[in-house]
This record gives sequence, structure tokens and C-alpha cells, in this order.
Amino acid sequence: MYFFKLISTLFKVNVQMAVAYRADALVNILLNIMWLGWELLGLSIIFSNTDTLGGWGFGELIALLGVFRIVHTMMMTLVWPNTEKFNQSIRDGSMDYTILQPVSSMFLVTFSRINIWRTWDLVLSIVLIVIGVNLAGEVATPLSILNFILLTLSGAVVIYSLWIVMIAFTFYFTKFDNNVTILQALLDSGRYPVSVYPPWLQVIVTFIIPIAVATTIPVQGLRQELGTPQVLMFAVIAAVSFLVASLFWKAGLKRYSGASS
Repeated sequence: MYFFKLISTLFKVNVQMAVAYRADALVNILLNIMWLGWELLGLSIIFSNTDTLGGWGFGELIALLGVFRIVHTMMMTLVWPNTEKFNQSIRDGSMDYTILQPVSSMFLVTFSRINIWRTWDLVLSIVLIVIGVNLAGEVATPLSILNFILLTLSGAVVIYSLWIVMIAFTFYFTKFDNNVTILQALLDSGRYPVSVYPPWLQVIVTFIIPIAVATTIPVQGLRQELGTPQVLMFAVIAAVSFLVASLFWKAGLKRYSGASS
């Protein structure tokens, strides 16, 4: 309950900051819609020359785009703004104030900056998923929807855990400013099903930097291609990833010397 109250407070603060720059938020929303139109145009061009891509049809790719945008929204809402703030706090020593607060420093680093206007993209992503499923002629059952939600949450936790590990390297290498560049670059691979990539790249985006776990696999759950044991396996992977990230964060904190050093 305490954490929900804290998130609510941080959310209100960020809403006030966003309201102060309403015109900027409107411009960014319009740009986001423009990029979505460009993405849909690209898919239309691809499917004007073929019926499937890696065994996936046009509707299924639309649904995958919706899931990709959910992950991308999480990155743009929390990851990128807080990465910049975190890196700066390590260099100037203001991380001291975060560590001294009576709450998890990892929690504060995650939610201190929130791009409020980005949250509307969640609605747009859900619309894309619904449209994609209908175009594909898939019949979503209550179980497949439940599996999809669980797999999407699991994928988001895996990506979040990977982010925590990558920014925690800043405790060891203070000038490690490009700590999420690889993650940002490989995130784009989630726009397409993992089956379109060569085997070596499939291994990378599934096991090393698991972008596919957050994009392709949830759609496979919605398509009823995964059984309950597999869904539970990915949930366990997410839990283990979060535990490892938390331990790595705590180990990094012990390396932090503070502004007074």
C-alpha cells in the first residue's frame, strides 16, 4: 500500500510538470501518430508483395506491432527519462539523496521521472492488437487473453530487469553513459516476429537480450501456440530476472562512493 501511495504522489508531480508544457506534449503526440502511420505504411508495402512474413500474416503483424508499442511505451515513459537522470546523479553525487530516502532506491530511480503524455499510447496499442486479431481471423478465448496478459507482463519485467542491470553498470564505470544504447537499438527487432531473423540473431533476441520474450511470445500466447506450462515458465523467468537485477543493483550500490568521496 505504501508503494502505491508513493507512485500516486510521483505521478501527480509528473502530471503537474507535463501540464506546464502542454504544447510540447501535443506536438509529441502528433509526431507519435505520424510514426505509427509510417509503420503501418511499411507493413502495407511489405504485404503488397507477399502474403506472409516469417509465417505471420498481415493481421498478426498488426497485433505484434501493438505489443511492440506497449513495450516501447514503457521504455519511453520510464526507462529513457530515468536513465538520463540516473546517469547525471551518479556523476554529480545527487544519488546520495535517493539512497538516503526511506524507500528502495531502485524504486525511486524507476519512477522519479514519468513521461505522462506517453501513457495514452497504451490505448492505441490495445486498439492495434484488437484490430490485428480481427484481421487475422483469430478467435481469442478467455484463456488465450489471460495467457497474453501474463506473457506481456512477464516480458515487460524481463526488459525492465535487463535495464536495471545495464544502468547498474554505471556504479562500476561512472562514464558509462551509453548503458542502454544496445537495448534501444535491439528493441526495434521486436517489430517483427523472431522467425524472420537468421538463427544466430534469434538466439540473441530470445536469450541474450530477450526482446522476443516481450513481443513475439505474447502474441504467440494470444494465437494459442503456447501451453500453460510454457506460459508459467516465462513467468518464472521474469521472476528470476527481477531477482537477479535486484541483487545486481544492491551489489552496485555498495560500489557507489557518493559526492563526499
